[in-house]
Amino acid sequence: MLDFNTITEFSRNHCVTICAFLVPANLIPTLSTIVLAALHRPLSQVCQSAAVAAFFAVVMILHVYTWFAIGVVQLPTYILLWLAITCLFTNFGAILFQRRYVRTYYFIENR
Repeated sequence: MLDFNTITEFSRNHCVTICAFLVPANLIPTLSTIVLAALHRPLSQVCQSAAVAAFFAVVMILHVYTWFAIGVVQLPTYILLWLAITCLFTNFGAILFQRRYVRTYYFIENR
């Protein structure tokens, strides 16, 4: 059984390592989602890339909240939270952009 205290302690004890992994893990799939949407790849590919990026963003948010839970309110926690939320909204926006493009493109093409 998972113990919430153990997970939060692990998160705080290995913060530098976790953040060193999660920052690029947020940025690279988000950039991939943007590129796939800009190249007008199929919606399924854009959604898969956005799902991977959203997973890492949610993990980053949970990691930051472990620090908020013990009262650590510093600039790095807000920067990491901002990064994760920005990545979530960017991926959501890329999906909406791709869906709108597909609808508009097929509407114009089938006229």
